[in-house]
Amino acid sequence: MSRSSETARQTSDLRCFNCALKVNLRIRQFLARSRANGPGTRAVVWVQGCSLDCAGCFNPETHALDRGETIRVENLFQRIVAETNLIEGVTISGGEPLQQPGPVIELLRLIKENTLLSIILFTGFQTDEIAKLNQVNQALLCYVDVLIAGRYDQSQRVAQGLIGSSNKTLRFLTQRYHLTDLEAVPPAEIILTPEGEVVMSGIDPVKW
Repeated sequence: MSRSSETARQTSDLRCFNCALKVNLRIRQFLARSRANGPGTRAVVWVQGCSLDCAGCFNPETHALDRGETIRVENLFQRIVAETNLIEGVTISGGEPLQQPGPVIELLRLIKENTLLSIILFTGFQTDEIAKLNQVNQALLCYVDVLIAGRYDQSQRVAQGLIGSSNKTLRFLTQRYHLTDLEAVPPAEIILTPEGEVVMSGIDPVKW
């Protein structure tokens, strides 16, 4: 089988995988524009729900599985599309994105196949764990530009360059970005949204 045929087959398999799962995503928050969650100005999706229970996690409010809001993936994608002239990419964080694999992968596919936006994805799963999730791993290789993987370990805290702790791994899956791009990302930001909400984010967010 040729490489192009194999790629087409994998893409078809991924679409079937996504269709077989619900296309509603439970999220904690969507931020249209951020400069502290990856290179340039980016939309950010924080998914809701994580059972990894890393001590000292930056976002404990995203752990509960029954909180946040449920949104159709297509509707979330349209919110991202509305920002395409103002952003260079999308960052998917959490919570744990890979505990909602179907809708997350469908969102990644829509972004990659319909826009020129880059994708950065944070996960608490380690690379060897992801490799065992065959179709999930396959999707990440197809759609993600930078994968930041591994549990947060507060005893190895770094909190810079998008790396929470030194045990985490960085995988540059395309040539879109390099380590220096991540090192230049501000560690924190404070944003006042149009709705009047104060959002504090980044790898080392400001504390009140």
